[in-house]
Amino acid sequence: MNILQNHIQALVFCAQSPISIEEIQRCLAESLQMEVQVGDVLEAVENINEQLNDAGFAFQIYAIGGGYQFLTKPEYQETVSTYLKHKSKKKLSASSLETLAIIAYKQPITRSAVEQIRGVGCDYAIHKLLEKELIEIKGKADTIGRPVLYGTSQKFMDYFGINHIKDLPQLKDFASEENMIGEIAD
Repeated sequence: MNILQNHIQALVFCAQSPISIEEIQRCLAESLQMEVQVGDVLEAVENINEQLNDAGFAFQIYAIGGGYQFLTKPEYQETVSTYLKHKSKKKLSASSLETLAIIAYKQPITRSAVEQIRGVGCDYAIHKLLEKELIEIKGKADTIGRPVLYGTSQKFMDYFGINHIKDLPQLKDFASEENMIGEIAD
């Protein structure tokens, strides 16, 4: 493995969130005192992943959240999920999940608009989502009273493994069940 790959591996490993190509280039330029091109970083990441795959490791470097991060391969998802389920005892309530879904799909959105969609107050759910850093304040609406606008955070993107909001599943992605009432007509 060459020196550039080793340094990129170290940066991706130590980063607590996805590290961008620009950050990798900046760190390498400062520490190695050499200019590294985007193509060199992409090639190094590809080579690292090939070596990890050939050696049979359960993880590799993934492009996620506008950067790169070590993640376990999809085939180990059930094992990791079991571990995380046992580790994380505090889950989001159904109302918090519903509120999060509304914010994710309709962002930026005000609290009153979320409440209008849900039909109930959502102060507590929004507070919990802000506390867990899954949503953040995106600004203020240009309406009377200038209410706060909410949107999803980078932590939301990382947690759900998406790069852009457009990667959220759409209604057409969910298979609808056929109406099974009665007998099939001849």
